[in-house]
Amino acid sequence: MIPRNLAAAALLALAACRPAGSLLVPDDSALQLAKNTMAAPNPAERGTLAVKFLYYGNGTDKNRAEFRDSVTIKTRTVNGTPYLRGGDKKRLKKRWDYWGFDEKRLPVNARVWYPEGAGPFPLFLIVHGNHDMKKFSDPGYQYLGEHLASRGYIVASVDENFLNGDLRNENDARGWMLLKHLAVWRAWNADTASLFHGKVDMTRIAIAGHSRGGEAVAVAAAFNRLTHYPDDARVTFDFGFNIKSVIAISPVDGQYKPSDKGTPVENVNYFVLHGSHDSDVSTFMGLRQFDRVRFTDGGDWVKAALFVYRANHGQFNTVWGDNDVGNSGWLLDKKLLLTGDEQRQVAKVFISGFLDLTLRGQKAYRPMFVDHRTAGSWLPKTIFISRFGSPTTRYLADYEEGIDVTRGSAAGVRISGRRLATWKELGLTMRSRGLQPFNNNVVMLGWTAPRAGGDSTRASYTLSLPDSLAASWKLGAQSSLVFALANVGEMPKPLASADTAFISDSAAADPAKKSTASSDSAKASTSKKTAADSAKAKADSLPLDLTVELVMADGRVASLPLSEVAPIRPPLTVRLWRWDYVEKRLSPPSKNHEDVMTTFTIPLANFADRLMGFDARNVRAVRFRFDRGPAGTVILDDIGFEVGTP
Repeated sequence: MIPRNLAAAALLALAACRPAGSLLVPDDSALQLAKNTMAAPNPAERGTLAVKFLYYGNGTDKNRAEFRDSVTIKTRTVNGTPYLRGGDKKRLKKRWDYWGFDEKRLPVNARVWYPEGAGPFPLFLIVHGNHDMKKFSDPGYQYLGEHLASRGYIVASVDENFLNGDLRNENDARGWMLLKHLAVWRAWNADTASLFHGKVDMTRIAIAGHSRGGEAVAVAAAFNRLTHYPDDARVTFDFGFNIKSVIAISPVDGQYKPSDKGTPVENVNYFVLHGSHDSDVSTFMGLRQFDRVRFTDGGDWVKAALFVYRANHGQFNTVWGDNDVGNSGWLLDKKLLLTGDEQRQVAKVFISGFLDLTLRGQKAYRPMFVDHRTAGSWLPKTIFISRFGSPTTRYLADYEEGIDVTRGSAAGVRISGRRLATWKELGLTMRSRGLQPFNNNVVMLGWTAPRAGGDSTRASYTLSLPDSLAASWKLGAQSSLVFALANVGEMPKPLASADTAFISDSAAADPAKKSTASSDSAKASTSKKTAADSAKAKADSLPLDLTVELVMADGRVASLPLSEVAPIRPPLTVRLWRWDYVEKRLSPPSKNHEDVMTTFTIPLANFADRLMGFDARNVRAVRFRFDRGPAGTVILDDIGFEVGTP
């Protein structure tokens, strides 16, 4: 065993092994965030309303003076026994001795910022996640509370510090506690003697959570619709609040599984926010919940995700700050991070904008969730990746339907590939966390440049539609082509002449076959140029690009380079620790980046501008042609059409 002093010296010596920031992707925000096309004011600007503040709680808290001596409204304790069964008895006794209460008498405590005025105002609850239970986390959202209250929201930062520390599998308790807080707000709003009588708009409620709290809000949204506790049906529920929106900040997922299943969330607006340099929840686990959100009632819902390069876990909470890992924090490469103010600016822009969109119906904020670049001037200078979904999206292929790679998700959709060096469907796995699955299947496509002197046909991937599908989906001028795509940063090997991927398309598989010959011929280049292109190509040396095509019933093609819509990001490499040895020892990743896909939204009007007589009802195929670079590999998912107004 190496003595501690020698180990420390060895770690310090490693400082010269690799300079800080060597795995960072160059920032292109000067170009990508240069414009702001939003037809709405910056939601991060403070509002015009005066802000008031108070505490509520039971007034007997042993360790929290504010909830003992300064409460304006007293609340009753609640019995959380059904959700906190099990655990080491000695540890639990020590915990409850510290707090002065046990699971049968949990306090309903919160700090509240609220606007001066008659209201009624929308209600927003936010809850922290796991942290040292003696370093109280609920004050860390003051910046959000004051900001949102000035813009006309009642904000409560919920105290659940008594659930922090060494408890495990307690996220059902965290979610249930949020619903008990909503119960007291419902009672106050109805009570003519209450300070908040008639001031709370109980038809417009949003809940937000950070870390374990980010999973807890999904649990709360699920429990809110149930009549019985899934893990013990003897326990009944009677909540039924009008929760319209759920926001998760750097959430975990799967710490609690109701009935041993991923938490289902239906018919609410959902937004998840995560930083690439999160040293606590070190992979974008919230994407699992994002994919589980379903819209089934025809409502005007949205779901969105935002990946923020160089953001960490803790700086969304001012108490947690830039140290995600406790005593090992000095080993983190903090120079790579956004500043705390920059990170909280992101939170204010997107959380405030999401609330205005989903609770107040201010649809002018919708574009910033479809494409963050529309709000570029409001954001700190870094790289962002956006995901988006709505009830009016119809999918040709989501890759969850089976193992036949030639069949799409919608009835009658056929898939074909041509000259692909890689074509396979697979389940995505996380960057770290022991290769845990994202529970999401995608298709991986790789291509190489044609061999010098050989067939110059470029690789392509085609989804062919039945003749009636475009008309039945009512594709029109207001529709958009949508898909999720990411560059995985791999270079496939050149195809061998005997490779089966050389098979030709049939007319049935590719309705545009008759249009490709002239197109391929026009794109042929001399063997010298092709050889030169191949020679200089490297995985990260050239920006990745490809052509997106819509094939019409008469064989004509409307196409555009994807780079004209948005950039295809290189893999956003992650470096958490200051030295290689520490990176490998403390949090060994399976790869140096997360496969986070961008949702690309291309209005069909963009294709119409490129093809005279374009009629969306005549679309018969969507094709991805890999003709704008020598080689590359991408993953694709959720290919379809947004049939409503984008």
